[in-house]
Amino acid sequence: MLRIITLNLNGIRSAWRKGFLPWARTHNPDIICLQEIKAHAADLCEAMQAPEGFHAYYRCAEKKGYSGVGLWCRHRPERLFDELGSDEFDREGRYLRADFGNLSIISLYQPSGSSSEQRQAAKFRFMALIYPHLVELASSGRDIIVGGDWNIAHQEIDLCNWRGNRRNSGFLPEERAWVSRLLDEGGWCDVYRSLHPDSTGESYTWWSNRGQAWAKNVGWRLDYQLATVAITGKARSASVYKEQRFSDHAPLTIDYDYSL
Repeated sequence: MLRIITLNLNGIRSAWRKGFLPWARTHNPDIICLQEIKAHAADLCEAMQAPEGFHAYYRCAEKKGYSGVGLWCRHRPERLFDELGSDEFDREGRYLRADFGNLSIISLYQPSGSSSEQRQAAKFRFMALIYPHLVELASSGRDIIVGGDWNIAHQEIDLCNWRGNRRNSGFLPEERAWVSRLLDEGGWCDVYRSLHPDSTGESYTWWSNRGQAWAKNVGWRLDYQLATVAITGKARSASVYKEQRFSDHAPLTIDYDYSL
């Protein structure tokens, strides 16, 4: 069984202090896709650079305390790729891919557009950049899983207050249509939804820090594992862990009947 965990840490140092490593080791993943590291390589202590039980790889942002992605792997990958060929987004550290035989695992952190019109424009630029890349990957013949914070709630069941968010970043019609194109035309599957097509509140992975959103479960499903068709068919279970908090996001765990 192959276990993949996806989590936006909202700062690796903060999540570390909250016990993320012991939790991760207990849950015995093969690979963890991490987003929003918010650290430079020099900021990572020795234990973060080599967490017990894992080979750790990071693509940090140039800007201090911002963005960044990582992969923690039980087995050492054969190859790593950390660039999309975009100076703008490669400097923000939004993509890291590890290859294991015919399997590729990608940690991806799509920009948020909620802070300003400028950042929403950057989000749309990233979406335009990553879409043909993902389509090309899906047609490559490889088994691929992209674990990431997509910063988009795809369907009405993917957030609590969908009526009030129809004009807000993360639930804009253009963003939702982009996800639909990936799933309907791009060769990708939403693995969680393939296993839980109708789940609502239990599927949320992010909660605002405002207005007791966590306590009231006023959440959004922003963190997905998208996968190519063949390996999606091998998914056996998917769950969101909420018993302990390491971040404003929750870990998404999916098990696949697949061997590295």
